[in-house]
Amino acid sequence: MRMELLAPAGDREKFIMAIEYGADAVYLASTRFGLRTFAGNFDLESLKWAVEYAHVRNVKVYVTVNIIPHESDLDDLPEYIRYLDQIRVDAVIVADLGVISMVRRIAPTLPIHVSTQANVTNSESALVYADLGVRRLILAREMTLDEIRELREKIPSSIELEAFVHGAMCISYSGRCLLSNFFNGRDANRGACVQACRWEYAIREINKEQEYPIEEDSHGTYILNSKDLCMIEYLDKLRDAGVDSIKIEGRMKTEYYVANIVNSYRHALDYMYTHKDYHLPDDILGEVYKSSHRDYSTGFYFGEPKQTLETSLPTSEYDFVAIVLEDSHDGRAKVEMRNRFSTDSTLELLSKTKNNAKIKINKIEDLDGNILDECKIPKQQVYLYTDEDLKKYEILRRKK
Repeated sequence: MRMELLAPAGDREKFIMAIEYGADAVYLASTRFGLRTFAGNFDLESLKWAVEYAHVRNVKVYVTVNIIPHESDLDDLPEYIRYLDQIRVDAVIVADLGVISMVRRIAPTLPIHVSTQANVTNSESALVYADLGVRRLILAREMTLDEIRELREKIPSSIELEAFVHGAMCISYSGRCLLSNFFNGRDANRGACVQACRWEYAIREINKEQEYPIEEDSHGTYILNSKDLCMIEYLDKLRDAGVDSIKIEGRMKTEYYVANIVNSYRHALDYMYTHKDYHLPDDILGEVYKSSHRDYSTGFYFGEPKQTLETSLPTSEYDFVAIVLEDSHDGRAKVEMRNRFSTDSTLELLSKTKNNAKIKINKIEDLDGNILDECKIPKQQVYLYTDEDLKKYEILRRKK
């Protein structure tokens, strides 16, 4: 059985991009009970729409209910769980034992995935959750490949294993962090993290005002800032360790990020299953560097976690320029602008089938038929005339 490609969907646009670019499943949240309060998320009606949209395309939808709840959070949970069961979501992602018990009681046939927030790192914990009737374990990010392989051997084959393969890494243990709450009163374990780990830090002697950098560096000191995870070169090792689903982080990222990274891993997975030796060609491997990212690492999988001490700011080699809204016809395609471009611009295409094609713009026309030299109004919709046949949801980008 092939590994599932699981993609983030922070709002409707990212949800569509995840599906269009090859996700087998998406994970998302309502406006409550998930760990990304500042993502666009989905109201109840939008959740229903998302499930129907995905199921028509043979894509699964997992809904996060993975906050660490306080007593006041429990009041509305039963009704919400009933609603998720009613609209036929494919699973709920849960971190709290009480919420697991509630789901089993209220919606006994609704599959449960145990969140990485539950910190599953060993077979004894895994077996406890198996006894509670969970379908899948989202493994703690601190596990090595050897530990995953050993865990797989000691638990029932009916329990699926999911592991993160790409995106931001939390410096705290599987995401359980108090920094945000302590500094800003925003509870990371209830979805409101301010990413205090990305801030610059120094030390100060208690009786003096002067601060001292912890590490001498012209950029600053970012002692809590982790590198981003990227396992695209090692998907075969995750498969061999017994991982059933590979997960991309990024519900707060742009629709371009979701499209590009999902597309990269889709092509990588397909390559893995059609080639005996897994050595990715440059045109697949290079794609993960064309989205915003911090320095990449392999996290804990090989036992060597890394931090980024130089800066907390991500870098990107490419600008997201426009998204195609309609298939082109007679050399004309309707697009929506994200970054300025002109008739002098040469753009690159992000596509499911013909990545990296160069796009020369012959003419730009607004929706009223006026000829433009440049498109510079954010989210302006225009017609692009080009020799390339463009398809809906393809993306135009430009190397910086």
